[in-house]
Parts: sequence; structure tokens; C-alpha cells
Amino acid sequence: MNELIITSPQNPRIKELASLGSKSSERRKRARFIVEGTRECRAAQKAGFEFETLYIVPGLSDEKFISSLKADNIITISPQVYEKVAYRGTTEGVIAIVRHKELKLDDIILSENPLVIVLESVEKPGNLGAILRTADAAKADAVIICDPLTDLYNPNTIRSSLGGIFTNQVVACSSEETYKWLKKNKIQVFTAELQASDWYHLTDMKKPMAIVMGTESDGLKEFWRERADQRIKIPMRGELDSLNVSVSTAIICFEALRQRDV
Repeated sequence: MNELIITSPQNPRIKELASLGSKSSERRKRARFIVEGTRECRAAQKAGFEFETLYIVPGLSDEKFISSLKADNIITISPQVYEKVAYRGTTEGVIAIVRHKELKLDDIILSENPLVIVLESVEKPGNLGAILRTADAAKADAVIICDPLTDLYNPNTIRSSLGGIFTNQVVACSSEETYKWLKKNKIQVFTAELQASDWYHLTDMKKPMAIVMGTESDGLKEFWRERADQRIKIPMRGELDSLNVSVSTAIICFEALRQRDV
């Protein structure tokens, strides 16, 4: 462990850490991202991610746990510096720089009766994080993000997913690649659309299926609407015409789970 304690936010290492946290271009260029907190680091460790550098606060972090992460470098920082770079204050005094690990479609391990979540052009890290928590709770086989408009390893995604970015099989690719992979694996496409004709809860979801969700502002693009095996909708009783995409995904996911558990 490095015995020197970094006490200045202007230290080059701290500036590098801040840059990784705030700039997606830097994360892509370096193939590195930030994980903050014991729970999230533990999830990343279990998923087989490698830790390059750990920044820890003496007295806050669990030394035994820190040692188990087997990071290349461990750097001690002051509580004041930690407060400057941490996204939240209750993360047990540990911030990690982690090496990127990319999963491909053909790497996905499917169950006998797959339930897959497909997100088209998701743009809000908070929504993606919430959907990853839903996927974990429903034990979905995979979350596939088509043509993403947000960085998978945005700190807000990692934080809002509570580590779900690591507990799920998550792939980013094009809609065309995803559709070919679904057809190859005999997984039916269920699209959620306001103009759909079938109520979601009256639709048979016991078979292998992919729930395809669009953006809140524009919905699904024509590519998925034209290729749907089943078009479903959620009843709306009020004046607003849509739910948050993470809420809609959860409703449909757990209906599929309910039907399969009956």
C-alpha cells in the first residue's frame, strides 16, 4: 500500500480520477471506468472485472476487503479529497479504477426459457440503472442495449443500478445484430407501444421472449415495430400518455415472471 497520503484535489492522480468520472471520452479512450463503494466493488469483483487502482480513506475502508480486490495500485487519500471526488458520501471510503470488459452477444449464456430485455437508444443513465436493477430482480437472462446514447459505465448508471451493471449479462450492439441473434436463438420479439392492440397482461409470455423498449420521447423506431412478433401495451387511465421507461420495463418483466411461476 502507498504510505503517502494525497491531500490535494489538484494532485495529477486525483485530476485523472475526476476526468474518468466526468468524461465518457476519457473512459472510452482508456478502457477504464470508476466504481465507488464496497457493494459495487464486490459485484464487479464477482463478475470478474480487474481492478487497476484503488483510492482509499484510512479508517473508512475495510482493509481485508481492499486486499481481496487484488488491485495493481492502492493509494491513500485524505477525507477532504475523498469528499471532492466521491459521488456520494456513504461508500465506505473506496473508489476504484476498473478495466473495461466487453461482452458480446455470442458470450451470453441463456436459460432454457430466456427472458431478455432489449433497450433501444437509452439515453438517461438513471433509467438504465433502474432497468438493470429490475433485470437482476427478475433474473432476466440479459440486457441488450441497442445503439446506446449513454455510456454503460457512466458513474450515474453504476450508482443507480446498485451494481446491477455487473450482476447482469449486459451487451451493447446494433439493433440489426440484436434481431439476428434473437432469431438465431428462437426468441420472440415483444414490443411495448402505445398504439399496440394487445394488453400486456392478456398476452402469453411463457415462451422465450425479448421485451423491446424504446425511449420515452420517441418510442420505438420503425425497425423494431416492423419486426415484432407481439405488440403490447400497458393500460393508461390518466391524462399523460406514457410511463417512465424503467417503470414500464418492470411492469412487463414481472408479468412475464408471474406467468412463468404460475
